[in-house]
Formats: sequence, structure tokens, C-alpha cells
Amino acid sequence: IDVVITLSGIFRDLLPMQIKLLAEAALLASQADEDESQNFVRKHTLAYVREHGVDLATAALRVFGNAEGAYGANVNHLVDSSCWEKEDELGDAFVQRKGFAYGVEGHPVRHQALMQSVLSTVALTYQNVDSVELGVTSIDTYFDTLGGFSRAVLQAKHHTQGASATAPGVYIGDQTQGEGVVRTLGEQVALETRTRMLNPKWHESMLQHGFEGVRQIESHLTNTMGWSATTGQIQPWVYQQLAQTFILDPEMRERMAKLNPSASAQFANRLLEASRRNFWQPDTQTLQALQQAGAELEDRLEGVREGLPA
Repeated sequence: IDVVITLSGIFRDLLPMQIKLLAEAALLASQADEDESQNFVRKHTLAYVREHGVDLATAALRVFGNAEGAYGANVNHLVDSSCWEKEDELGDAFVQRKGFAYGVEGHPVRHQALMQSVLSTVALTYQNVDSVELGVTSIDTYFDTLGGFSRAVLQAKHHTQGASATAPGVYIGDQTQGEGVVRTLGEQVALETRTRMLNPKWHESMLQHGFEGVRQIESHLTNTMGWSATTGQIQPWVYQQLAQTFILDPEMRERMAKLNPSASAQFANRLLEASRRNFWQPDTQTLQALQQAGAELEDRLEGVREGLPA
């Protein structure tokens, strides 16, 4: 197989020697005296050399990340602020931020064309989860990286294969217990939705933390929507169940609004945004109820704001 490795800014800062070793591994594989049918790293490296006339060391670059001093792909910020129209904007943001290749010297150099080329052959994307406290819907880092990467892969495939290109499989390696287990992204999000968001033991515990607890509940929904935006692999029932549990239930909606009116209104607006972006398609009755509940939460929020001292 051939591989492409992307780095977080934190790992870049903490693990400089490991980055050089990964880059050296890719270079050694490209230089190996082996048949191309048995060494896909070498096969793709030599193909890039022939097509673009670059040296072997450049074509063998497989480790990508931010420029020095920069962090993140900004995909999370675009989703959080709803400042995007088409999914391609998310993939473009990832490539723009993460298109710096790290070679055996450990210094980043922008190579977006090379990155696009290696991404176009990617069949699946993968990331480990190693904390029982943080899942892929707990924080925005996961969809910012793996989600953004997966979207960039699909766009690179579209560029080379046209409309026939298919999205890569997206997998999560859950290393939190025993030997670990690999799940599809859809399976992982479904598991986390059932065991956390829809689990009364979890969300009731969150509500005990008041303002911050409601904010945490809302962030799970935003992160789930980030996965829909970047991969399109989240089942519609997730949004339906979250809507029924937290917004369409009058008692729960009232409890959340009292604790954190801003996050409660944001929760309703996220569900409506997910509907507008066709991540789920609620029936007419559900959509109308959600719109009414969202409007009530917005009115309540404005009332709270009006009541604050100048």
C-alpha cells in the first residue's frame, strides 16, 4: 500500500524526530530496488517524477501538516460559524492549511500539487481514538483533521476521475479497551450518540453542570454536523433523535433554556441548518415544530439579553 500522513500542529511540535523517521521511511521505500507492482510507494513516486519532472526526494514526500507556528485546518471554524456554502470549501481549507510537506530534514515546504496527487489515490482514511473521555463527537479536532482530510481526498479524486469518483471509506480505530476495534465513522458516531447524547445517564450528568453542561451537549451536535459536512456519512436518524430528545420535548427544552439560553437556541438552529443542508430531511410536522421551538428559544434569548444591565 501507499500512505499519506497528516500531522497536527501539536504533534509537529512534540515529535520532530518521529516526523523525520516517517519521511525517511517513505523515501527509502521509494528508493528500494523493487518491482512497482510490489511497492506502491515507489510506483506512485516514480509516476510523479515522470509526470512533473521533479527529483525523487520531492516526489517521495508523504508527511503533510501546517506551516511552522500554525495549527489546525480551520475546517472546524468554518462549520462552527456556518461560514461555508459548498462542501468543497472545507476540503480547500484543509489543503490550504495542511499542504506543507515534511521531508527528512524536518522543515515544512508547501507542496499542494503533490498533496493533491497523492490524495487522489487514497482509498480509505483512518484515525485512532485512545481516550475514553473524548470521542469523535466530543471535540472538533477530529472532524477538523480526519473529516477535512477525507473531504480533500474526495475533491482530489473528482479532479482526476471526474463525477465517477467515490468518497473514501472513513474508519476510526478505538484503542480504548483491550486490543482495540476498528469501526466505520458512521458506526462510531452512532455508538457515541446512543451512549452519550441519547443516554439519560450522560445528558442528565451534563445538565447537573448547568451552563457549561448545556454548552457541551450543543457542541456534540455541532461536531456531528461537522462530520456530515466533511464526509456525508452520518445517518439521518441521529438528527431526528437529537431533535426529539432535546428540542421537541417541551420539558427538556425548558430545562436547557433556563440553564443556557444561548446554547439552547444554537442547538435548535444547528438542527435547522442540518435540514437546510440536507443532512437529514424531517417530515413537515417535525420541521414546523422545530422551527417554532427555535423561534421561541430565540425570542427567549433576546428577552434575556434585553434584561441585562447596560
